[in-house]
Amino acid sequence: MATNGPKGSGRRGFIKKRDQVHSPQNTRWTKRTMESGQFMDQKYNRVPFKGIRKK
Repeated sequence: MATNGPKGSGRRGFIKKRDQVHSPQNTRWTKRTMESGQFMDQKYNRVPFKGIRKK
């Protein structure tokens, strides 16, 4: 039977050096790096990415 791993191995707080932007024209959330400004991923859902700060 499977058991849970050691306590404290999960994500804690916001992911640093990333942010996300919402485009109301096409209702997409776009994730990008703050270092280079390069876009990483898009999400077509109305729910934003978890753990990434919003701008």
